[in-house]
Amino acid sequence: MNSLDTNISDRAAHGLGFGEFVALMAALMAVNALSIDIMLPALSIIGRDLDVAVENHQQLVIAVYLGSFGIGQLFYGPLADRYGRRSILLMSMLVYSLMSFMAALAGSFEMLLLARAFQGMAAASTRVLSTSIIRDCYSGRRMARVMSLAFMVFLSVPVLAPTMGQLMLLVMPWHWIFYFLSGFSLLVMLWAGIRLPETLDPARRLPINIGAIGAAAMKVVTNRYSIGYALASSCAFGGMIGMLNSFPQIIEHVFHAPELFALCFAFMGGMMALSALINSRIVERLGTRLVSHSALIAFILLCVVKLTVVLSGGESLFSFTVLSGLTFFLIGLIGSNFGSMAMEPMGDLAGTASSVQGFLGMMVSTGIGLAIGQSFAGSTVPLTLGWLLSGLTALAITLWVERGKLFRPQNPRPVLSA
Repeated sequence: MNSLDTNISDRAAHGLGFGEFVALMAALMAVNALSIDIMLPALSIIGRDLDVAVENHQQLVIAVYLGSFGIGQLFYGPLADRYGRRSILLMSMLVYSLMSFMAALAGSFEMLLLARAFQGMAAASTRVLSTSIIRDCYSGRRMARVMSLAFMVFLSVPVLAPTMGQLMLLVMPWHWIFYFLSGFSLLVMLWAGIRLPETLDPARRLPINIGAIGAAAMKVVTNRYSIGYALASSCAFGGMIGMLNSFPQIIEHVFHAPELFALCFAFMGGMMALSALINSRIVERLGTRLVSHSALIAFILLCVVKLTVVLSGGESLFSFTVLSGLTFFLIGLIGSNFGSMAMEPMGDLAGTASSVQGFLGMMVSTGIGLAIGQSFAGSTVPLTLGWLLSGLTALAITLWVERGKLFRPQNPRPVLSA
């Protein structure tokens, strides 16, 4: 099939040009990324302004959002499988915008955390629906390529967002970060409302039935590929969430260079975006397993190197940033491919599968990240050790999924809905 034929078939699947479709999916994912990354430079300011007594508690602005984001994913899958993707997406983006506005007006830390909780619940739709919409239109290595391209655009957010946050803080109070998030979500809602058609075939809509939902969820959690790769991916991402939680304190208290926050974080985010670009170019040729399994092993070896450098006392801001950037690069190769492999046998249960996988994955990764972040006591040892342990756990789960045989292509049997 030539490139023109590919473009025609891609457009027929969802009514958009391939580039616009990828850009819209990336924008949906970016709503969640912005909710985290743009406010990282503001955590200490928020803590002082709202009288947060324990410095590590500032991390709850991130952790509460992520926990609610995970819980919210349980609901959007069944709703999207029943009512379709488009209407649920538009409603959730409106709620997200309102909760962002509420966060901007918060007068206490407790009210801010409450607004963040509801904001995370609304933003959970972006993860479930973007994955479900992509799965409605693509499968296999083609799906992995689309997800990689969307991730590549979406992962530019960590490169730009902290700088945006710092620049905003130079001329306005932290509240305006939330006003910006409110406006951005409204723009995404308008784009989807005008351009995105419904991608769920009416014949595949499932009624909201507790018994049926439970049965579908059971199929998701009992399928070795589905649950295994979802959990393995969450372990790898747990260390990254630990980095998000503790990075502002690490850059300020360990390396005493808060002015370099945005530059260092941009490098790490850029490495993750680069990995998504490379993955999009090689995954259809090499396969998801060869790429992701190799990246996972390299991730573990790199964590051993990082831990050696830290314990030897030879760590500097430069070595920390470079090695962390390489770690982010490998997480990028692991995450998109593990996500695709987890969804591959779930074609007829895409919405429910995305919800269950997202909920379990986010609970695990948030728990790992919170444990790492709350362990911060003036060094990078908890972060580095946590990354290594999460990588080893991901490898153990992957070996279980593949019955001890890595790298080999597999064709898991699709799970059919009732």
